[in-house]
Amino acid sequence: MNPNLVIRPLEPSDEPEWRRLWTAYLEFYETSVGEEVYRSSFDRMLAGNAGAPNEYRGLIAELDNKPVGIVHFLFHRHGWRIENVCYLQDLYADPEARGQGVGRALIEAVYSAADAEGCPSVYWLTQEFNTQARKLYDRIGALTPFIKYQR
Repeated sequence: MNPNLVIRPLEPSDEPEWRRLWTAYLEFYETSVGEEVYRSSFDRMLAGNAGAPNEYRGLIAELDNKPVGIVHFLFHRHGWRIENVCYLQDLYADPEARGQGVGRALIEAVYSAADAEGCPSVYWLTQEFNTQARKLYDRIGALTPFIKYQR
């Protein structure tokens, strides 16, 4: 791992850089959210990082003291398990930081958080066209045969 790469929980002062990174993530997926969603999502992640149950959590990656990536995740119940499972919802690294271990470090930080919660299962979704990220995912996760449907 890059010694100049730090992964840490989001803090209130991270909001402008978190917003920049999450906006870029949303634009990659050709979507956007309103101001209310930005505010509520960030507030929920801060609450989750502080230990509030059933809230999202957020981590930020800094490379040479510059924010370059984010990950959002949450724990939830599962009908087939006694323990919770962890859903890694959003993962993003600035294009200029890719290939330097940012994505892998963020995923591994979620794995560590899940382990600390006694949660052996971490899962995430991506779009088929996200070929660059899928190269990493294929190395550190297992592709499942599930197909997503939505209302």
